[in-house]
Amino acid sequence: MTTKLSPLRAGLSGQARWRRIAIPLFFLLLGIVFASWAARIPAIRDHLRLDAATLSLVLLCGGIGAVGSFPLAAWLTGHYGARHSALYGGLALLVSLPLLGLAPGLWTLMAASVLYGAASSCFDVAINALGAQAEKEAGRPIMSMLHGWFCVGTFSGALIASGIAGLGIAPVWHFLLVSALFLWPMYACYLAMPDDRPEHDPHRKIFAIPHGHLVVLGVIGFCGAIVEGSIADWSGIYMKDHIGATDGGTPLAYAGFAGMMVVVRMVGDRLKQRYHARRVVALGTLGAAVGVFIAVAAHSMGLAILGFAIAGAGVAAVFPFVFSAAGRHGSTALAAVATLGYSGSLIGPPAVGFLAHGWGLQAAMAFIGALCLAIAACSSRAQWLE
Repeated sequence: MTTKLSPLRAGLSGQARWRRIAIPLFFLLLGIVFASWAARIPAIRDHLRLDAATLSLVLLCGGIGAVGSFPLAAWLTGHYGARHSALYGGLALLVSLPLLGLAPGLWTLMAASVLYGAASSCFDVAINALGAQAEKEAGRPIMSMLHGWFCVGTFSGALIASGIAGLGIAPVWHFLLVSALFLWPMYACYLAMPDDRPEHDPHRKIFAIPHGHLVVLGVIGFCGAIVEGSIADWSGIYMKDHIGATDGGTPLAYAGFAGMMVVVRMVGDRLKQRYHARRVVALGTLGAAVGVFIAVAAHSMGLAILGFAIAGAGVAAVFPFVFSAAGRHGSTALAAVATLGYSGSLIGPPAVGFLAHGWGLQAAMAFIGALCLAIAACSSRAQWLE
């Protein structure tokens, strides 16, 4: 009897292990995909011979896809549950990434960027809803740790991209490898998690525009998205065009940014318990402004990477604390805040691109530093961050 039951026990044990790592692995996957695309933007730009303004249009399409799909993300989560939404969004994300590398021209790249933005936002809302529910069940802050796994993904993804780019491998093969490697682990995590499909309620509101205190959280998230998205999309261009880095060296600025975000987010929940969210975000974004201005003044790779690393440490707490505060009010509130917050992804990188086109890359980066100061001022008064 014991021999017959042992395979069943082994299966249950394996499923329990997958369940424990499922949500962190989802965040890790999103980070690796995000960094893979961001790190290869300079190579795709050079291959298609895009200028700063044209590249801004491509990034704008990604933002349009992301923000325009938030009602869809909220509807998927409300009708099918965050578990199913994570699977659907994740599959779309793994399909859209290689399409970015396959695009033969500007219009196809813009279309692929819309799909990528929509898929990433649906996946993002779903896994943050899973994280908010897990935090509620745990009875203690864990959202910063989960976003820390996203940064582990962006950090490792940027380093891997640096090595792959240094070998001269085209972005499309890089992207296909990432998608192929994560397809089965993502599905295994989905199978291991309990079904959370909600009961049908025709009167329940699935999506809402942020209002009241949620607007403040959304504005902080909006500015944070501009900072994170702009550094992700433009730090490589800045390193290549202003600093003169090689293809292998251009992703290292974002690797430094993401690496310090990993460190801070892994201890962010303890910082929140000890010093409170408002103080951590306000002081952190002040430090981020200093880091960006160091990068603006830099004339060497080392100093520029240091500046971006300081900036990463400073803005690390913004998203997990905003999402944690919104998630306490349910998935509808979370999607509403995410809509306003991720609108920064729509406006930020293209705005930085147009600034770079008209005033130069240093002026565009200085704008990001000024925005960090604005986040510090806003978050110091945001009672609902606590």
